[in-house]
Formats: sequence, C-alpha cells, structure tokens
Amino acid sequence: MKKTQLIMLLLLSAICIQSCKKDVTTSASTTSDKILSASINSVAWNPDTVSAAITYNAATKTKTFSVVGIALQKKVSISVAVPNSTNTAGFPFATFKVDSVNNKVQLAYYTQTVVNGPFTQIGTVEPGSGSVTTTAIDSVKKVITGTYSFTSKQVNYDGSGNIISINIQQILSGSFTNLPYTFVTN
Repeated sequence: MKKTQLIMLLLLSAICIQSCKKDVTTSASTTSDKILSASINSVAWNPDTVSAAITYNAATKTKTFSVVGIALQKKVSISVAVPNSTNTAGFPFATFKVDSVNNKVQLAYYTQTVVNGPFTQIGTVEPGSGSVTTTAIDSVKKVITGTYSFTSKQVNYDGSGNIISINIQQILSGSFTNLPYTFVTN
C-alpha cells in the first residue's frame, strides 16, 4: 500500500513540476511560445514580452499595425501604416516594403547594455532593406499572421567625419503567427 501511495505522490509531483513551464505572455491576454520570432545575426530569437495593436486614426484615415517584442536584452519594433483605411479591426494582406517615399513601414532593432537599462536603437533600416508581409488575419479573434525581415546599418564616424566602421545587424526569417492584437480607434 505504501508503494502505491509513493508512486502516486511521485506522479503528482512530476505533473506539478511539468506544468510550471514559463509561457510567453502578450498584451492581448494570450500565451504561446512562438507567436513572434526571428533570427538575429544568425541566432534564434523568441521574445518573452510581446505587444501588438492595430490603431485606426479617424482624423487621417490611417490604420497602423505595430508590434514590439523584447527578450535577451534585444528589442524588435515593427510599424506599418496604411493610408485611406476604414475603421475596422482587420488589416490588408500585402507585402509592405521600407521605402524613402512613403515611410509607411518602420522597422527597428534595439539593444540594452545594462539589464533593466534603456534600449538603444542600433542603426537604421534603409530603403529596400526590409519588409513586412501580412498573410492571415482573424478580426473577430483579433490575431494576425505574417513575416518580416530587415537589415539595420549603423555607420560610425571619427571626429573629422571619416567612416571608421559600419555595424550591420540582420533580423531575418521573422514571423508572427496568430499574434494577438488589440484594436484601438482614436
């Protein structure tokens, strides 16, 4: 009888320990382990903090999809604005590219030099060096799916204005899968 009780106690303990895994939480009250991911300089990156929103600006009739993910002292920020939009919770399926004309796609990469310190943007994404593609959306459940990638370039100068180094950060093979978002109208 004691053997059965011991086995049951061990089994119950194993179940409790297994259920204590850390999940990723999002601002839209959903948990997952890979709702946002990328390869940053050839290293897999999966943020543990993710927030996403689609915001409609009634004054400009512009809809903006924005995402921020943070993990391992790295932060990725995505923003796509679509002019002449309607006030709905959806978003168009398309590939949006960084260009110098419209500036409707803004992608950025940040790092933190000190834990809990401020994030510093590393370089900028030049025209033709990044894109975001939306492939699926459920405006009732408020989840969106797609891909993104970009290269951020930082040129460092000496006191005389001469280039001393160029720092390239590659954020490639990025994806957001059933990413929960909030819908805001202002």
